Amino acid sequence: MPLKMDPHDGGTNADGTHSTMYCSYCYENGAFKQPDWTAEQMQAFSAQQLQKMGYPGFLARFFSKGIPKLERWQKNNRSW
Repeated sequence: MPLKMDPHDGGTNADGTHSTMYCSYCYENGAFKQPDWTAEQMQAFSAQQLQKMGYPGFLARFFSKGIPKLERWQKNNRSW
């Protein structure tokens, strides 16, 4: 979910500051809430939350399409 659409203005880092990278639906106190989810699962969840907030399905999916590009999933896909 784009941070500007997050009702809590983003997740929280371990020190209590707001995350500038992750939303409150996936990141809290410096840890991911659903650590085993794939990017696709997070996209579906994010789109669902946006629809609950009143966004039409096509916009919710559009706003969620960048999730696989987040650092969280890029780290897991690197081959060293």
